[in-house]
Amino acid sequence: MIKFLDLQKINLLHQQAIENKLLDVFRSGWYLLGSEVKSFEENLAQYIGTNYAIGVANGLDALRLIYRAYIELGIMQIGDEVIVPANTYIASILALSDNGLIPVLVEPNDDNFNIDISKIEEAITPRTKSILIVHLQGRVVFNNELKNIAEKYNLKIVEDNAQAIGASWNNIKTGNLGDAAGFSFYPGKNLGALGDGGAVTTNDEKLALAIRAIANYGSNQKYINIYKGLNSRLDEIQAAVLDVKLPFIDDENEKRRQIANRYNNEINNPKIKLPEIPTDSNEHVWHVYVIRIEDRDDLQNYLTENNIQTIIHYPIPPHQQEAYQELNNLSFPITEKMHKEVLSIPISPVMTAEEVNTIIDVINKF
Repeated sequence: MIKFLDLQKINLLHQQAIENKLLDVFRSGWYLLGSEVKSFEENLAQYIGTNYAIGVANGLDALRLIYRAYIELGIMQIGDEVIVPANTYIASILALSDNGLIPVLVEPNDDNFNIDISKIEEAITPRTKSILIVHLQGRVVFNNELKNIAEKYNLKIVEDNAQAIGASWNNIKTGNLGDAAGFSFYPGKNLGALGDGGAVTTNDEKLALAIRAIANYGSNQKYINIYKGLNSRLDEIQAAVLDVKLPFIDDENEKRRQIANRYNNEINNPKIKLPEIPTDSNEHVWHVYVIRIEDRDDLQNYLTENNIQTIIHYPIPPHQQEAYQELNNLSFPITEKMHKEVLSIPISPVMTAEEVNTIIDVINKF
């Protein structure tokens, strides 16, 4: 079986260094808010190019905390609107509704899966305070038009960077394109922990201080609580593991690009629509490689029969989920068609050339 993602193999690349770090943390007797988190935060901020990085418990919390901090700082209030892509993973929208903010869904670009920037302005109302962009599948969504819209309407650009660490636009890394960004280090991400983990990056000092306090019970000094906070912290073990793996992210992303290029050049089944490769290869880190086909379920069953594991990202769009019944009557035809056709095939830095050959060959015979 060709696994969709061989996490064990990926982590074993760094086995000795990770085991040494785990032992160091275990023996240190300090497991939260210690030197490992501090080191990783500093290294992540330096890598992304921001002034601040704050380790948190997971990617959803990273986004929740950004918007919670904006509310606490008086920049937003409950009932404000945030523009968000209609075809994102539900976590992007959960972060908004959890803060009493109203998600305003905008259709994606049919070719690159990301929010259609040309449709954003028509969705803006006097209550709009932010655009939540999602660098979906590892591809950057950003341009000067988006920047100009944000400036014109005084909107905060928040990046959901859960899938795109290492991607860049005009030599600026994702996570440093907007006003703040949320990262996920879920094990399957390009930079994955051995459990849950997340981070926020920003250049805004007030925002960073507020997020750090809110994530620690609303406290920036022990037993003195300035906000009604949460408990959302990256632990020392996960930070240590991430710090080991961070220096290798660019090399591992490059291996993903090489596989994506092979797929795009060598898969030639007329039934299948391949993802668009950006002109600047740095704009995509291929967290997942997603093909589209009308008889998606047949293809998935065929690949399973041929020992190739696949995943659907994502079968049901957020506006059709039971959790968001208030959105169920909305219609987003591009999003809905996309969710019926998408299929993610294996891509990872540990795949062999032989595995890639097999996948190409099997798909071309479908």
